[in-house]
Amino acid sequence: MYNSEFRLLHSSGSARAGVLTTGHGDIPTPIFMPVGTQGTVKAIEPRELDEIGARIILGNTYHLYLRPGSDIIERAGGLHSFIGWDRPILTDSGGYQVFSLSDLRGIDPDGVAFKSHHDGSFHRFTPESVIDIQRSFGSDIMMALDECAPFPCTEEYAEHSNELTLRWAERSRNRLEQTQPRYGRGQMLFGIIQGSVYPQLRELSVRSLLTMEFEGYAIGGLSVGEPVETMYSITDLCTSILPEEKPRYLMGVGTPENIIESIERGVDLFDCVMPTRNGRNALLFTRRGRMNLRNAGYAEDFAPVDPECECYTCRNFTRAYLRHLFKAGEILGLQLATLHNLSFYLWLTQSARDAVLADRFDNWKRDTLTAMSAVPA
Repeated sequence: MYNSEFRLLHSSGSARAGVLTTGHGDIPTPIFMPVGTQGTVKAIEPRELDEIGARIILGNTYHLYLRPGSDIIERAGGLHSFIGWDRPILTDSGGYQVFSLSDLRGIDPDGVAFKSHHDGSFHRFTPESVIDIQRSFGSDIMMALDECAPFPCTEEYAEHSNELTLRWAERSRNRLEQTQPRYGRGQMLFGIIQGSVYPQLRELSVRSLLTMEFEGYAIGGLSVGEPVETMYSITDLCTSILPEEKPRYLMGVGTPENIIESIERGVDLFDCVMPTRNGRNALLFTRRGRMNLRNAGYAEDFAPVDPECECYTCRNFTRAYLRHLFKAGEILGLQLATLHNLSFYLWLTQSARDAVLADRFDNWKRDTLTAMSAVPA
């Protein structure tokens, strides 16, 4: 069993600054993790990710298991070697992807059977097989198989789903202890808190997972359609129970505002497809609000996307040029917009971290949210 080292450096209220140590390097927290579902962060190179300060990326067990296959990744020497990325990687269990295929899968107490969305072939995930697959990937942080309950759902459904997730978590933990890393570096396993929007189920989930002593804890099943205030209250509940000495990961969240609010509630790790997906659709984030570069008003706007941003895109190109690229259907537009949006998200979490360390998070939050509510000049 590999014990992660998470060092909490400072707190400002409930907001935290820490360092999570892995076999592929240290991760300063809070941090945003770009999503590389199929072993690549869309429209951006690993070299560029390193240049903008990405310290960890995500891969997805479901997609990588189906294509190219865990056997190929293992023969390549693991996921890091296969994709050319020597910093930490977190792999999701694939549970969310499987359970989103409601017409292609069936759940039973032992696991889940599903059809590939590529070719219709049949497959099966169990808590044990998902650990084995992630062992073959060599990811620094592995996730236990869970069921992400839909929203809305009844309390009865959420209770049954939570019980299933907790049984699978225990089996995942047992499997971890029965196996060893394959590439000479340790791997951590995070348990996933479920329970939908029902506080008593969320508390039960947290307290049950704590008895299993995971290296970290993820809050799952949020940002799936529930009101934003419900998301914040559930996050607050979970972090209020979780131990200070373990990292906390809020899965699939979200907007810059969501991230700021969740940092205030004690979350350390974030991921979301929003910066990359929006970037590919000409929707950019700035310190002074969002902008849609397809709007005609940017056709002769020769200012940088964000005058305060130091990314390659903002140092070298104008809003008018990026709009031209999108209108012309040029791939470079997707690349430059993605590069900027990820730079913005990484700047956001780094700035929050700096504010926590300086004991001024409240003022930073107020000023940042006020600035981002403006319309870009």
